[in-house]
Amino acid sequence: MISPTVKLNSGHQMPLVGFGLWKVNNDTCADTVYNAIKTGYRLFDGACDYGNEVEAGQGVARAITEKLVSRDELFIVSKLWNSFHDHDRVEPICKKQLSDWGIDHFDLYIVHFPISLKYVDPSERYPPGFTFDGMKVVPGNATIQETWTAMESLVDKGLTKSIGISNFNGQLIMDLLRYAKIVPATLQIEHHPYLTQEGLIQLAQANNMAVTAYSSFGPQSFLELEMQRAKDTPLLFNNKTVKIIADKHGKSPAQVLLRWATQRNIAVIPKSNNQSRLLQNLDVTSFDLSKSELEEISGLNQHLRFNDPLNYGVDQPIYV
Repeated sequence: MISPTVKLNSGHQMPLVGFGLWKVNNDTCADTVYNAIKTGYRLFDGACDYGNEVEAGQGVARAITEKLVSRDELFIVSKLWNSFHDHDRVEPICKKQLSDWGIDHFDLYIVHFPISLKYVDPSERYPPGFTFDGMKVVPGNATIQETWTAMESLVDKGLTKSIGISNFNGQLIMDLLRYAKIVPATLQIEHHPYLTQEGLIQLAQANNMAVTAYSSFGPQSFLELEMQRAKDTPLLFNNKTVKIIADKHGKSPAQVLLRWATQRNIAVIPKSNNQSRLLQNLDVTSFDLSKSELEEISGLNQHLRFNDPLNYGVDQPIYV
């Protein structure tokens, strides 16, 4: 089973269902990626901050060597971390990440957060995380315009086919569109029934940006981080509305949550180490929810955000 695709404003096709590499352990990452490719996944969503790009690349290399897939059939995504927003830092770190993956270009390279932090030399600590010295968060001086201009040059140099943004709010997007020579191909945001962000999605789609949802299962993604907000929130998998709809369609609650997004042309990037769930998560475009079912799920919105730097004790209040 292969995911259908959505056409980006850059002209390239992006799978509507991909595999997210956040929190995939280093010791299992290569096998996880290889098995996901074998199962039918073609989009892999990585990042500097995930700290597993070398291993992800090993999984890709193995699949290509065994002729399970060609590089052209894959859609590999990575992200620019906050410590590398200065114009002259963008290209070198992108090249390092390409080297880690063992490829010569990304299909999509994304600004991970609209946050500029002081540069940390990769030879000293990599990935650097939010802190400059392992303890203190030190802001950088790069503007979004400076960073975006450098991102555009990556496209010109063939280092990535498309560029995008993540965790941006509406005001930042409106500002970026005033100077961007290349409009972001995608906007990646936290999106689940507890945080629907309809207005932000409408803004992005109205400006021809594809939207990708991360943390589609809401609090489930954050339990292993021991986040109190996630612990205090009822699981969407156990939600009565979601379970009734899932039973009606003969699908799992996870499939219903993913279909709620993909049916509205929002890409998803779930992950799983379980083979049956890998298959289920890929099978989220073969059935349709009714209009009333979509509305019922959207009605669960609580404006409840989990992936906020403040929730990790990082004083970067980008969502206030």
